[in-house]
Amino acid sequence: MTAQTRRGLRLWPAWLILLGAGAVVVWVWVSAESPFTMSKAGVTLVTAIVTTLPLLLWWLAFSRARWWARLVGLAVVVGLVWTVRHFVEVRGFSGDLTPQVAWRDEATPPLEPLEIVTSTPPPPATAPPSPPSEAADLAPPAPSFPQFLGPDRNAVLRGVHLAPGWRPQPPVRVWRRPMGAGWAGFAVADGLAVTQEQRDGGAYVVAYDLETGALRWSQAGGTGFQSALAGDGPRATPTLHEGRVYAYGVDGWLRALDLATGQVIFERDVLGENNGRAPLYGIASSPLVVDGLVVVVAGGPNGRSLVAYDAETGVSRWGGGDDGAGYSSPLVATLAGVRQIVVFNLGGLVGHDPATGEVLWRDPWPDRPEKISQPVVLGDDKLFVSMGYGIGGRLVQITRRPGGGLQADVLWETRRLKAKFTQVVEHEGFLYGLDEGVLVCLDPADGERRWKRGRYGHGQILLVEDLLLLQAENGQVVLIDPNPEELVELARFPAVEGKTWATPALAGDLLIVRSEREAACYRLPTEPGG
Repeated sequence: MTAQTRRGLRLWPAWLILLGAGAVVVWVWVSAESPFTMSKAGVTLVTAIVTTLPLLLWWLAFSRARWWARLVGLAVVVGLVWTVRHFVEVRGFSGDLTPQVAWRDEATPPLEPLEIVTSTPPPPATAPPSPPSEAADLAPPAPSFPQFLGPDRNAVLRGVHLAPGWRPQPPVRVWRRPMGAGWAGFAVADGLAVTQEQRDGGAYVVAYDLETGALRWSQAGGTGFQSALAGDGPRATPTLHEGRVYAYGVDGWLRALDLATGQVIFERDVLGENNGRAPLYGIASSPLVVDGLVVVVAGGPNGRSLVAYDAETGVSRWGGGDDGAGYSSPLVATLAGVRQIVVFNLGGLVGHDPATGEVLWRDPWPDRPEKISQPVVLGDDKLFVSMGYGIGGRLVQITRRPGGGLQADVLWETRRLKAKFTQVVEHEGFLYGLDEGVLVCLDPADGERRWKRGRYGHGQILLVEDLLLLQAENGQVVLIDPNPEELVELARFPAVEGKTWATPALAGDLLIVRSEREAACYRLPTEPGG
């Protein structure tokens, strides 16, 4: 018997390495103070990969194993690395930064060529239009979802009454089709569903028929965008207003198009004109049309953080603020009796005068990390705003100063609702939102959590009258009865395949959901009056 055999393997270095890795994983998953609450699975995977290196060094140099066994172990590791490198690819990351892997030869759905679609003006009228009939006057308005998060840009929809149970009458798929890359949602008006997508490295604004999903027109929308971490393609949902499409490209170009034909009316290089700088993952903020202006986030200094253009001509009208661009979109709110534009920028929450762009008040936030979720208006003078990455949310009150002007005061802060890139909604005095992928009910009176249940991933939420329509990150659509006492899930169905980050659109009873690879439209069961 040799001396090496008598001494046996030296195992204690391996145990120390595994113990250290285990401690990191436990801290990430259990500790409330862990900064990795938004990427537990991702950090766990990275820890496992990093742990492999010292374990391999131990096995080769310090394990006391026989040399042939060491070489066999090395060969196994090299073989695994070679196999993964040549046959497996990472096709993106989940909202928790978990890599999404697939076989390299796995096919993706074919895309309908956009080149076959032309944007031509309608033929001239040969006769004067007929006056509207009485029947037309009595007809219900066409279903619409004209902008990001719906008519009021708050993910709250009125006038549609969804059936609370889908078992006897499940949702019916109207159409389903492959899509180019991108995270822009759909906006719906006049029978068209309009979005942005990326194909062959270029970005496009594309209109589909609402009832059939057929391609109606496409218009080149600037350069494309690539990101292994955040995904490729444009991010901002177009805004539809009075027969026009206002689309803000990931590269910072604003375009006004004719809704019926897709023809360009005007375009502006917002970032170039305002010395702005796009955030790390490109422009994701949707245009706001208000008072004859189209307002967009420019992220420029010297009063060019938020800018406005004439909605008809594209002429520059005003600019205000000095914050860098975030990913949140501007919205209109009346707070402390003052109508204003509110936007969650890179450096803070800001209120602007809609007529001049002047900054009315500001609530500073740390410059990093990203600001994505929309502020939620509560009552006449309060805003709830939240972000992910372990930060949380706060309730801000806007009041008038004794000497004039407005000020923002923080009433409370909490880490119990960290909305990463989802929307929070208020219903009957309580807030509902996804806290790093888990649904939470929060009491806005004190910031205390009522419950936290259900792992839906980094999806999206719409409040449809008195029901929550939740789009999970995995493509499932879930119907929930918002109840401050417990999670009450009423129904669910698989809507699309693939990672689903884009905001859904609900036009009447037609729900359009978009994933990283496809879009689908479903007719949801409704009750009388819906």
